Amino acid sequence: MNDTVKLAIPSGKHPLAGQTMSGAQMVVQAVADEGVNSVFGYSGGAVLPVYDAVFLYNEQQARLGRRQLPLIVPANEQGAGFMAAGYARSTGQVGVVLVTSGPGATNMVTPVRDCMADSIPMVVICGQVPRAAIGSDAFQEAPIAAVMGTVAKHVFLVTDPEKLEATIRTAFELARSGRPGPVVVDIPKDVQNWQGRFHGHGTLPSIGTYRRRMQEVGSRRLSEAQQHSFFQLLAASKRPLIYAGGGVIHAGAAEVLREFSRAFQIPVVTTLMGIGAVDTTDALSLHMLGMHGAAYANYAVEDCDFLIALGARFDDRVAGNPVKFAQKARNIAQFDIDPAEINKVKPVQWSHVGDLQDALRALIVWGRAQGQQPDHSAWLAEVAALKRNHPMDYDRDSSLIQPYYVLEEINRHTRGEAIITTGVGQHQMWSAQYLDFSGPRLWLTSGSMGTMGFGLPAAIGAQVANPERLVIDIDGDASIRMNFGELETVTTYDLPVKVCVLNNVGDGMVRQWQKLFFSGRMAASDKSLHTKDFVKAAQADGFRYAVRLADKADVPRVIAEWLAFRGPAFLEVMIDPDAGVYPMVGPGLGYDSMITGDFIKARQKASVEAPGASEMF
Repeated sequence: MNDTVKLAIPSGKHPLAGQTMSGAQMVVQAVADEGVNSVFGYSGGAVLPVYDAVFLYNEQQARLGRRQLPLIVPANEQGAGFMAAGYARSTGQVGVVLVTSGPGATNMVTPVRDCMADSIPMVVICGQVPRAAIGSDAFQEAPIAAVMGTVAKHVFLVTDPEKLEATIRTAFELARSGRPGPVVVDIPKDVQNWQGRFHGHGTLPSIGTYRRRMQEVGSRRLSEAQQHSFFQLLAASKRPLIYAGGGVIHAGAAEVLREFSRAFQIPVVTTLMGIGAVDTTDALSLHMLGMHGAAYANYAVEDCDFLIALGARFDDRVAGNPVKFAQKARNIAQFDIDPAEINKVKPVQWSHVGDLQDALRALIVWGRAQGQQPDHSAWLAEVAALKRNHPMDYDRDSSLIQPYYVLEEINRHTRGEAIITTGVGQHQMWSAQYLDFSGPRLWLTSGSMGTMGFGLPAAIGAQVANPERLVIDIDGDASIRMNFGELETVTTYDLPVKVCVLNNVGDGMVRQWQKLFFSGRMAASDKSLHTKDFVKAAQADGFRYAVRLADKADVPRVIAEWLAFRGPAFLEVMIDPDAGVYPMVGPGLGYDSMITGDFIKARQKASVEAPGASEMF
């Protein structure tokens, strides 16, 4: 697109405006101007000019006694991507990754897709071969614009150096606005070495249509008629239920959601990504719903007559069978920032596309002004009974260490205040079920993509962004292997991350599915890697505290020691290899087919066999 850079009117002239800089220096200065506190990345030939510019920038900042731009180097570029994701998820700010061309950039495909799927703001800056070499199969060349185009929110290939500075600012604008997501900027090496005038402001006009759409969505306000009709639906309801997704957290709407829930006495269930939107210890919280949601949460969904979906997309892990999902709900209301989500999976009777904070505040004000005080006492009593009668539970008399017991003990110390990251698998679901979260951005996990190896690098990014917080990675022996090299990153930067590996000697979630849906045929899972000595490996990577816990009687003492240790700490827990994740709703099934296992009381027995289970993990 042949655009002339549109220079925004600055609120004040940039102190460096008019200076001659290299393209690489412009990139670093523009990133710093966005308020970024740290950058994650791995160097290479095609991006060395930018790395050198980071060095020079920090050298100058040190001389002036100003804040520098730390660059955290991972063991692998994928690790850098998940570190940036942990940074972004824990702060709400844009995470930044800086990698080289070819394999460096292609190693970022999974983190980029992961961030896109979970709506996480990230800017990935890739080096590229010089413009004259593009398309010649030059050393470490890859068609990143094509590769990333289908998995990122947007991709820029900078071929006009005059647009480089504005492109970086536009990338941040795209990443954080509307429905957040990852933006990739591919910069040829000769563009990085180019010399030009730094403006200190300005963005690209080529996304004008996007800006107008975002302005239109952002300016939408609930009309008087919409507010009236919403409260008509609420007044007609006896059993309303809020279904809160990750969009609540992305919108910064957790606090207003809590106020809305309390004002009209409506209980709340959350998705995996919505955990923390409400305090899990609150009486109105029903915790997580869905495939591995709490039994009482799923029963409440079955019983509700008015479902209020906030920043949630009715994905398959929640609404396995959309027709059977919330069947008794006569009405569904849906709030979202993305118009494509409305009626996409489940037909709704009322909807609003716009800013969630603004919409909920408007409803609170309108409802109070109109004297809307619905009496939901009978429904709240039913909900309380569901929580009493169908709580999470497990075999507490087993001589083996149960993972739930370990998590309960961790929870006893953290009291919902720690930042928790996870890999993907059984340990992820157990953590969602048994840990408390007092607020948003404390629960960091790979949701839609379900990326094994996410937990450890995400914990690093979260710890870098939140140096005073307790950050814990709850991981599995199979999942942590995917990015095990990042243990060395933890100790290299002396980050006090606490790593807990729940070791069941294999791919536990895969085995559980094979037991339930494939007649116990352990294809490949019987050959899972299992010979690694995790404790010795952690010690080799510099962990001064690295302990294996294998005796149930030692759990309270060791957990306390591990959490209290100053600095990085690694704990391997040998858990019951047959421990399962329950409740469980098979793929494509309704909540009436929920399997609760042997220790969670069910309202009715469900069939284990799930039609079509082999078609969808």
